[in-house]
Amino acid sequence: MNTRPNLDNLADIRKIDQKRMYDLIYDFPLQLTEGAHLGFIADLNLKSFTPGSITLAGMGGSAIGGDLARSYLASELKIPFWICRNYNLPEFVNDKSLIFVTSYSGNTEETLSAYQEAKRRKAKIIAITSGGKLLEECKTFNYPFILLPKGLPPRAALGYSFTPILVTLSRLGLVSDKIKELEKTSKFLEENRNEYSLERKSGENPAKTLAINLFQKIPIIYSSTDYFDAVGYRWKGQLCENSKILAFNNYFPEFNHNELVGWKVLEHIRDRLVVIILQDKEDHPRIQRRMQIVKEIIEKEKVKVIEIKSEGEDLLCRIFCLIQLGDFTSFYLAILNRIDPTPVEVIDYLKNKLTT
Repeated sequence: MNTRPNLDNLADIRKIDQKRMYDLIYDFPLQLTEGAHLGFIADLNLKSFTPGSITLAGMGGSAIGGDLARSYLASELKIPFWICRNYNLPEFVNDKSLIFVTSYSGNTEETLSAYQEAKRRKAKIIAITSGGKLLEECKTFNYPFILLPKGLPPRAALGYSFTPILVTLSRLGLVSDKIKELEKTSKFLEENRNEYSLERKSGENPAKTLAINLFQKIPIIYSSTDYFDAVGYRWKGQLCENSKILAFNNYFPEFNHNELVGWKVLEHIRDRLVVIILQDKEDHPRIQRRMQIVKEIIEKEKVKVIEIKSEGEDLLCRIFCLIQLGDFTSFYLAILNRIDPTPVEVIDYLKNKLTT
C-alpha cells in the first residue's frame, strides 16, 4: 500500500518541516543581492594585488559556491581557479595566490587546516564565514573577511557563499562587474519560485511531480561539464542532505568513457534507478548528441530517464533555475520520506566522534 504523504496537505508538511527548510528555499533569491552587498562593503585590502591563481578551501555547503563561481566564470577568468576540499592545499599555492577560506560555521576542521597552511605560505587570505574559530583567527591576525548572516544550514546559504566571490574577483579586476546579472537572476527566481510553491498543486507543480518520480528511487544526475558540473553536484548534495537518500552524479562527456558500460547488469536494481539529465541550450553540440544517445541506451535497459532543460535568457539565470528546481524537489522528497529536511544527524555524529 502506498502511504506516502500528500504533498498538497500544507498542515502535514509543516509538521514534518519543523526547522522550516521550505522558507529558506523559498526566500533564497534575496541571498544573491544581499550576498553581493556583503562582498561590496567588506574591507578586503585588495589594493595593488594581482593573484597568479585562486584556490577556494571549503567543504560541503560552504564549498559549492566556489564550484559554481569556477564554472560560471570558466570562459572569462584567465587564471586557474581550484577548489580544495581537503586538509592540505595544492603545492602551487604561494604568496602570489588568492585563497578564499570559506566555512559557514567557521569551525570546519579541514578548512581550518587549509587556512593554517595558507597562512604559512603567506598567501592572500580572504575568509567567508559567519563566525567561529575562523573569524577569531582573522580578527587576531588581521586577515580580511566577509561576514555572513548566522543561523542557516550551510547548504541553505548558497547565495551568501557564491556572490561575494564574484564581487571580490570583480573588485580585483579579474572579471567584469556582475551586479546586473545577479539582480536579474534574483528577480527571475522570485518569479519562478511560485511554480514550485507549497500552494501549487502536485499536478501543476514540477518540483512536486519530480519528487514523486524520485520517491523510493536512487537518482543518478548527469550534466555537461562546461557550466553545469557544479549544478549536477548541487543536485546530488541536496538530495542526500535534504531528502536523506543516496544520489549520484557524473558529467558528459567523461562518463561516456567508463561509467556508461555499467548500464548493463541491472536485473536486481533497474526498478530502483532513475536518471536525470540536466540540459542547457548552450551545451556543446556533441554533448547534446551524446545526451540523446545515452538516453536511448539507458531506456533500452528499462530505466526511467527524465530530461530537464534550463530556462532563462542569461547563463546565470539558467544555472540557478536548475538549482532552484533541485532544491525544491529535494524538499518535497524529504516530505514524501516523512523526514525533516534540515537536521543532518549522521554528520553531527561523525564530527563528535572525531573529537574523542
